[in-house]
Amino acid sequence: MQVLAAVYGLTDAADEARRLEAAGVDGVFTFEGPHDVFIPLALAAQATDLSVMTNVAIAFPRNAVHMAHAAWDLHVLSGGRCTLGLGTQVRPHIERRFGVDFERPVERMRDTVEAVRAVFRTWQHGEPLDHRGPYRTHTKMSPMFSPQPHPDGPPRIAVGALGPRLTTLAAEVADSLAVMPVTSERFFAECTLPAVERGLERRSERLDPLEVLPELIVCCGRTPEEQAAADAGCRALLGFYVSTPSYRPVFDLAGRGDLQPQAQQMTREGRWDAVAELIDDEVLATVAVRGTPAEIAEQVRGRYSQHCERVCIYMPYAMSDDLLVELVGALHSA
Repeated sequence: MQVLAAVYGLTDAADEARRLEAAGVDGVFTFEGPHDVFIPLALAAQATDLSVMTNVAIAFPRNAVHMAHAAWDLHVLSGGRCTLGLGTQVRPHIERRFGVDFERPVERMRDTVEAVRAVFRTWQHGEPLDHRGPYRTHTKMSPMFSPQPHPDGPPRIAVGALGPRLTTLAAEVADSLAVMPVTSERFFAECTLPAVERGLERRSERLDPLEVLPELIVCCGRTPEEQAAADAGCRALLGFYVSTPSYRPVFDLAGRGDLQPQAQQMTREGRWDAVAELIDDEVLATVAVRGTPAEIAEQVRGRYSQHCERVCIYMPYAMSDDLLVELVGALHSA
């Protein structure tokens, strides 16, 4: 199984990508955060031979042509190994942080994917640009603004999803479904896979087979000290996630949905540090993959090996180089 790992910084993006490549990872990805999702990947692509992926670029505030240009440039820099990962975010951020509309997010995402594909077809095959969707219209592309066709074809498009409608859409129209990191073995089996099947029933035969790409919160340690540090980082991260209403279905299915309003109230009161205390060992083991490298590989094999060939690993804590090498090696064997 191939492994993609996160690059968090900006000025150290190239060095971190080199460190990850030396540890054996196959690709790097960026999250939306304090930095743009594209620029660190440009630095990583020039410094390594790794694949690169935005995980995810928030789609609705961005123009489809701008996203297509950024992805195409990364595709060139990485030697044809770029995936443009797109996401919806949630209504408060789209409307209040970005200042754009959020209504009908599933339909907006469909229009976005189709618009970017139309631009890619124009650049790759010379088709006239003629996308006229409900939210995006693109009908002009002069040769001087068109990059050269890429020998490996256009970048792949991934859609990040959790809910059933968006998951179904991703399976219908995207090249990859990026499975959100807040999930569980049961949620993946009972909610994600059935939604994928519904999307595949409507998928065009012109598209390549769908890739299912899980994102994993990895809580890894070989010693009690390493495990304690990993647990602390993952508890803090999951405390943030559990406060978000969009993720409540995962916790409801595990019988822990009551945590969501508690965590949300804490964040409203500014008690961010206290939220981590809500994440007990049961919740940690339900959402994250936890244990030694060999134990984590076995968990990943059991959850995903029948459905996936790549995984994204997410470690919200410092991990030593030797532990990272061991973890990546174990996952490669999964």
